[in-house]
Parts: sequence; C-alpha cells; structure tokens
Amino acid sequence: MRSLKEQNNTAVWLITSANVLLFYGVLKTDTIQVEGLPSLFRQAQTMVPVGIAGVIAAVLNALPSPDLKASLVYWRRRHALPGHQAFSVYASRDTRIDVPRFLKFFKGKFPSDPADQNAAWYKLYRTVREDVTVASAHKAFLLLRDYTALSASFLIVFGPWALVSVPDRDVALLFVAWLGAQYLIVRQAAYNAGIRLVTNVLAVKSAALR
Repeated sequence: MRSLKEQNNTAVWLITSANVLLFYGVLKTDTIQVEGLPSLFRQAQTMVPVGIAGVIAAVLNALPSPDLKASLVYWRRRHALPGHQAFSVYASRDTRIDVPRFLKFFKGKFPSDPADQNAAWYKLYRTVREDVTVASAHKAFLLLRDYTALSASFLIVFGPWALVSVPDRDVALLFVAWLGAQYLIVRQAAYNAGIRLVTNVLAVKSAALR
C-alpha cells in the first residue's frame, strides 16, 4: 500500500510540469500564453529543457526539511506545525471538539509547551489515522505543503531567471508576480489544510472518548 505522500506524486509532477512549461513558454515567446501550453507538450525539442527543469524543481522540493516546509506555510521559524498549538489555540475554536471530555482525558490540564502539544496531538493522530476524515485531511495537507515548497522554489529559481532572460520587462515582472501570487494562494490553502487536519484528529478522538 502506497503512503499518502506517494499517492500525491502524480499531482506534484503535474504541478511541476505546468510551471516548468509556463516558464519555458515565457522564455521562448516573450509572452504569457497559458492557452499555448498544450502545444509545447507536442514539440519534442521542448522535452529536454522541461525534463531538466522538472528534475531541478523536484530536487528543490525534496531538499527542504518538513520543519522548513511548515515554516514556509505558517511563517513561524520555530514550532511552525499547527500541532504545536493544537490545544492552546485550535481545540477551543472547533465546536465539534468536546473540550471538557478532553480535559478529563488529560487529567484536567492540556499540555502548554508547543513541543509537548505536538507530541500529544501526534499520539492521538496515531490512534485515528485510518479514519477517512483524518486520512483525507492529511493527504490534502501533505500535497498543499509540498506545493507550497515547490511554489517557493519556482519563485526563487524562475523569478530571477525570467528577470534576466526575458527581453520584455513587463512580461518578466508579470510572470514573477504570478509566481508570487501562486505561492501566497497555495500557502493559504496549505495553512487551512493543516489546521483542518489537527482539528479533525481532535474531533474524531473526542467523539470516541468515554
């Protein structure tokens, strides 16, 4: 059985290919024409640069640690994962979570240290990870987290490259702006998905407590 991350491999490759092809199209035509992307797939001579750039982007996505990827999503240097605030912030915000029942489970006091909160949350996750709502939320978070890291890589690598190589300055700036917007949009989606994963675990576990 493939892991959730492995199940996302096809989506990650499609995301990478689309961004690489768009970048290649900007370099080749000095314009941004999304509707022309399919024709680039049919041109055999484009496969070499697309393949090389795709491998580079995949490597860049594999380089960041999970903590760094979390920092790219949550904009916190330390304790970036939403699990680090599972009980101090998110437990009380979700009406599905039975906080009094959870307090009894934790003997009247939730962990307060961020590392302890994440560790306690992860123990709960291990007991309910097969639940469909938890598994689907986890899969979505992993995909969007990796997409966020890729988007940051595209911005860092393709952005300066376009500014140097694309003759039309307006086209280059528009492309960089699009890369920045992509990162911000995907980052927000990943931010929400991570919180949803945390609260889904707490909601499912609190409902199962006796």
